[in-house]
Amino acid sequence: MGDANISNKQQDPADWMSQLPERLWDEPLYNLALPGSHDTMTYCLDLNSPLLVSNPLVLKVLDRLIPCIVRPCLYKWGTTQVQKICTQLDVGIRYFDLRIAHKKHDVTSALYFAHGVYTLLTVKDTLRDVAKWLNSHPKEVVILACSMFEGLNTDLHQDIILFLKNLFGSKIFPRSEEPATLRMFWKLGYQVIISYDDSAASGHEELWPQIPYWWADQIDPREVLSYLEKQKQSGRPEGFFVAGLNLTEDTQYVLTHPCQSIKTVTLHNYQMFLDWVEKQFPGPGRTCLNIICGDFVGNSDFVFTVIDLNNKLAEGLTL
Repeated sequence: MGDANISNKQQDPADWMSQLPERLWDEPLYNLALPGSHDTMTYCLDLNSPLLVSNPLVLKVLDRLIPCIVRPCLYKWGTTQVQKICTQLDVGIRYFDLRIAHKKHDVTSALYFAHGVYTLLTVKDTLRDVAKWLNSHPKEVVILACSMFEGLNTDLHQDIILFLKNLFGSKIFPRSEEPATLRMFWKLGYQVIISYDDSAASGHEELWPQIPYWWADQIDPREVLSYLEKQKQSGRPEGFFVAGLNLTEDTQYVLTHPCQSIKTVTLHNYQMFLDWVEKQFPGPGRTCLNIICGDFVGNSDFVFTVIDLNNKLAEGLTL
């Protein structure tokens, strides 16, 4: 099993890590190629929810005046995934971009994911689904990158941190331990790395700091790839990091392209992204990549293309 051909699309991507060649089991996970989903939870945005406090004032004003136009626009430009999180796990995604928020006037402690508006699903219900999935796939490892935290006070931070620690328990790989290899994960029963991008994580050794994310902030895919190439030339970070293959629109682009959406623009340019991914290498080298994050991850060969990069590393280790 350890020397299985991981490029074979007939294999179950839900367990692709256990199918990696044995010579990769002692490589740190930050030297492997891992597929990730950008804005993971946007498949369940709630168009009836309040706008986030951090939204621009002009958007809030327009939302009061013409919600029948603003809300559909928010949905079609804010939805970057269409698959449920367990489906994303099943297709092989192992890094999840989770943006957490609390509704301003909500008297409960319920937390939601957010992107312009809040999600229908709560954070705790979603994480419970992830925990159940991991129980069924004991050799798979996921990275949960928690960020944003709009509207969270100290008590809400501590509540969700305690929930994370209790839910995943001994499956959490603490930041103090090295090396983060598959062999160590399997031996000790680890399955989860949790990145928590807030000072509230201080003192919790189970939580990792923010994982660097290379974000081009461009709608032109050529500009995105040019940015990533420049980042590569500057050298990769020492540990985990993300190369974001995601397009980002601005107000001018949205207004001048009323018939488009982030989905149509992304899928139109997906092959360009995949061609670029195929040329990349995982590993410790200066220009090597680690986590590669995409939008609409179930609508293309994105996951298989990223996973296949590990064959290059495996071949290099045998030379």
